[in-house]
Amino acid sequence: MPAALASTSTSRRQFLTLLGISAAAVSCGTATATGGGSGSGPQVKTLKYQGSVGAVTLPELAADLGYFEDVKLEWVGNTISGPQDIQSAATGQTHFGSAFNGAVIKLAAGNAPIKAVISSYGSDQYSYAGYFVLEDSPIRSARDLIGKKVGMNTLGAHYQALLDTYLSRNGLSEADAAKVEALVVPPVNTEQALRAKQIEVGVLTGILRDKAIASGGIRPLFTDVDLLGPFSAGTYIMTERFIKQNPDTVRTFVTGVAKAIEWSRTTPREEAVARMTEIVKKRGRNEDTSALQYWRSYGIAETGGRIPDKEFQLWLDWLGERGEIKQGRFEPSDLYTNEFNGYGKG
Repeated sequence: MPAALASTSTSRRQFLTLLGISAAAVSCGTATATGGGSGSGPQVKTLKYQGSVGAVTLPELAADLGYFEDVKLEWVGNTISGPQDIQSAATGQTHFGSAFNGAVIKLAAGNAPIKAVISSYGSDQYSYAGYFVLEDSPIRSARDLIGKKVGMNTLGAHYQALLDTYLSRNGLSEADAAKVEALVVPPVNTEQALRAKQIEVGVLTGILRDKAIASGGIRPLFTDVDLLGPFSAGTYIMTERFIKQNPDTVRTFVTGVAKAIEWSRTTPREEAVARMTEIVKKRGRNEDTSALQYWRSYGIAETGGRIPDKEFQLWLDWLGERGEIKQGRFEPSDLYTNEFNGYGKG
């Protein structure tokens, strides 16, 4: 097996190990947040975060548009996955992180005191996850996936959840679904791995998806929008401690991101792409900006990125059915807050 591919069991163990480390660190008080209790003293005004190579995150866009007022961002590196990003926030290495809502639930289930504060990405007609096969592949249905390899960026998160949901809704038993092998493949290598037949199905999103489609020779077996309709899939999280100590900063951050979401919806695509290209060039990290020409949407379903119960309930049910969390342990409202989102409130 190529080095880029990791087995389901190994990657799941690694994820659970990191999850345990994160929860332990938070419970032991290693997560740091400078400032007075309940926002009574000086509040943090510089937020550490992880970015993404060649892309512009919503906080980066909000900062460039001037929506963060006196709050600044400090880039500390690039994330390798959603679970890693929110683990970094939970342990105080960063002040916020974004991940699939199912991964947020898992981290909370590990006793990490975190809250989702605003949606961070989603799926719509422009921004979606496609499960692609080669054009001449014999795979046409869920049952055809038995014994096949499906490459995705990380396990136990959005793309594995969607795969499980697809298999279940198309009648595969748990025993048959277990024979579909989910593997970790870095997103930048997924198209190559699919075309080289190292995997039979590859999850492609955003710019990498559109470039692969433009090259021809592949087709979608299904997409997450086909399966669920438009939905917000992930959120930005912060620790409860940081929120309590820095309420004004959190409000500025969340409302600024909400404004950036709406700016991205209402601004002509060419203008948005030009702005993002300039942001990447200004930060001076020697990144290729050509892929930004394929950007079309952040995919967030709700106005201003507000979080509805349904965006967590779906994955609470999924994790409960898999036995990964105790059913009924959480209500959706235990996991998020819209309190700090001032978009549209006058």
